[in-house]
Amino acid sequence: MLRDALPSTIVYVMNTVFLLVAMSLVASNHPPTFVLASSPVSSSHSSLSSRVRKNHHSSHQSLSQSSLSQRWHNALSLSVLEQSVEDHNAQNVVAVSSSVAESSRSRRLIALPLDERFDPPAGSFSRDHIQSGDKISLPRVFWDAIQLNQAEVPWLFSVTRAYPSLTPRAPYGGDPESNGNGPDPMLKSVVGGVLDFRSPSNYVFLPRWMMRALAIRPWDVVDIRLATDIPAGSGVKLRPHLETFSRISDHRSVLETELRHYSSLTEGSTIPFDYRGERYYFDVVALRAAPRGESRPIVKVQDCDVAAEFTRARDTVKRMKEERQKRLDEKSRDD
Repeated sequence: MLRDALPSTIVYVMNTVFLLVAMSLVASNHPPTFVLASSPVSSSHSSLSSRVRKNHHSSHQSLSQSSLSQRWHNALSLSVLEQSVEDHNAQNVVAVSSSVAESSRSRRLIALPLDERFDPPAGSFSRDHIQSGDKISLPRVFWDAIQLNQAEVPWLFSVTRAYPSLTPRAPYGGDPESNGNGPDPMLKSVVGGVLDFRSPSNYVFLPRWMMRALAIRPWDVVDIRLATDIPAGSGVKLRPHLETFSRISDHRSVLETELRHYSSLTEGSTIPFDYRGERYYFDVVALRAAPRGESRPIVKVQDCDVAAEFTRARDTVKRMKEERQKRLDEKSRDD
């Protein structure tokens, strides 16, 4: 099967090369300068993702120059990355599965951030909550997975960093509000619910907080899997970033309302809530599962009776440490 897959990859890339070269020849008197060896089919997903990011950024910088050469490089790198993902799924998922149902449960996909274009229509439950919830946009194959595997609601999917030991962790900075959200939690996997099934076959679109939790950037590669073994939650401990949240009247009711936009929670992640035009961040400190209350790294919270408790706010802890250090400094000077 590997011998069958490799020629298809080469043909795919070469077709892309010839098409783009032909377009360049028509639009100019000489072809763009390029080196085919710079985009080897055998490159790792990590290096391919980095190349696509670099070319994507460069194409925006040179857009005013209408550089066909840069556009060619960008398209070639992207086509190689997409084909490498397709080959992985064909060889390491579909080919080794014992049934159609099993083969539909997981895919390796290219990760991109959700934006306002994915906001559901007015009146939908997730309206205006694509960044303050855990819903992700998936390709159609996962709808088939739900049906074939008879998955029960809530439909949950694990999102795992591909090559966790090889891909450098690079905190995602695409959210202007991401500054000050704390150190990298070093998570390898998180779990989310379903926003829709309209992503292209090689892609998944994630909330920005989820990309920060996994320390991935656009065009990085992740493994998505239908998760049917997540336990129901019974308790959650949250650390607000700002003590101003506790000053909201009946803030516990606000928390319970906003938690409905999350199907699950992952310990170590930082999740956002929106309330009256303000965005509040919370660290997920600890989780307990029903019925015995044992500690778990991931739990379902949708359709579950979950008790929430708060630890001291992060800015409060920081202020107390600064005040304590100030007193110690003053005491040392007096001595």
